[in-house]
Amino acid sequence: MQVPAPFDYERATSVDDAIARLERLGSEARVIAGGHSLLPMMKLRLAAPEHLVDINDLAELSYIREEDGELRIGSLTRHRELLESDVVGSRFALIHDAERLIADPVVRNRGTIGGGLCQADPSEDLSAVCTALKAKLVIRNGAGERVVDMGEFQQGPYETAVRDGELLVEIRLPVRDSAGSAYEKVKRRAGDWAVAAVGVAVWMQGGEIVDAGIGLTALGAPGMASASAEDALRGQRPSDELFARVASLAAEDCSPSTDQRGSADYKSHLAGELTDRALRRAVERALR
Repeated sequence: MQVPAPFDYERATSVDDAIARLERLGSEARVIAGGHSLLPMMKLRLAAPEHLVDINDLAELSYIREEDGELRIGSLTRHRELLESDVVGSRFALIHDAERLIADPVVRNRGTIGGGLCQADPSEDLSAVCTALKAKLVIRNGAGERVVDMGEFQQGPYETAVRDGELLVEIRLPVRDSAGSAYEKVKRRAGDWAVAAVGVAVWMQGGEIVDAGIGLTALGAPGMASASAEDALRGQRPSDELFARVASLAAEDCSPSTDQRGSADYKSHLAGELTDRALRRAVERALR
């Protein structure tokens, strides 16, 4: 039977209280909400925090609202709430695409968007989604808060910009007109991590793509993005030739590893194929 190393447990009563506890406990403290990522790692002794700070009572971090041209999502918002939100689905269809493919209903009922982003697993879906949507993330500490871009937030596998004594409190997604987005994923079985997945967002004007975002899951792409593919889309009219070129560029930016889910060559093929599929669906949705 796998059991975690000993740890102390504390339950926060407010955001300020959680931050105060994290500041006091220092680098050996971890936040727990859904726990579906952290607890398995603790049982395998891949993570051994000395202190857990439970934030499940912080209802102030569970919300979805539009404000100042952004969709703002509290970090404690559950996967199920994102999937059930009409405003999320109407503004950013790829979030619903991804949420339908994340684990199973049990995990989606408890897991949170903030927990997934802070885990920073290279195979985690919402990190690629937020990369494609050019998200900004709000991190709070005892002195105030700072806002970082998604590219700055993700600093490597299992590493983020959240420092000791800090808490991710909000995800901000810019709301723009004539937008379309989609998420494509291949996995071995229901509830499994991605073999490969791609999220695409496009913003169009006058029949041209004026901006684009591409997020890549489980494909070894730096920052989970493909800047060259995004650049190739800007100022272009959709066409089969454009889609093929962008898919090839996205695949070239990936450096997947061979593992039990598939070979590096297979994953590189998926990177291009899934980019093409997601891009076509995103453009179709933008033109509706």
